[in-house]
Amino acid sequence: MDKEYVLSVADTIRQQLLGLTPMNVICSWGALHGFFATVYKQMATLMFKVNGRLFKGHVLIAYNELDYYEIYLKDENGTRLLQDEVYFDQLCEVIDEAIERGDNPEEYAKFCEQEKAKLMRGEIG
Repeated sequence: MDKEYVLSVADTIRQQLLGLTPMNVICSWGALHGFFATVYKQMATLMFKVNGRLFKGHVLIAYNELDYYEIYLKDENGTRLLQDEVYFDQLCEVIDEAIERGDNPEEYAKFCEQEKAKLMRGEIG
């Protein structure tokens, strides 16, 4: 696969992800270690490391030939498909649910309140 193509696609994915995802969400993922262009399953891919509440490892966002994104999670247990046929404006929602927020809004709100209380007491930070 052409290197310039891979770099261009990965940069487009990065711009879309960062442009549509609030910075506090990116920070909650622990995604502060950089973004990397790579090839996964013969697709141009953006890869980045996360340290979320529910998942720790790498997120791979691959651009497939049907004009969708495929999202994979990679950790010490291997690589698994999280979701295929993802549009650019769904990236934040799909990734955040898998690695940080989960699918229970009440449980996540309770967790956030507990973390806020710890922060206010000086227990973290």
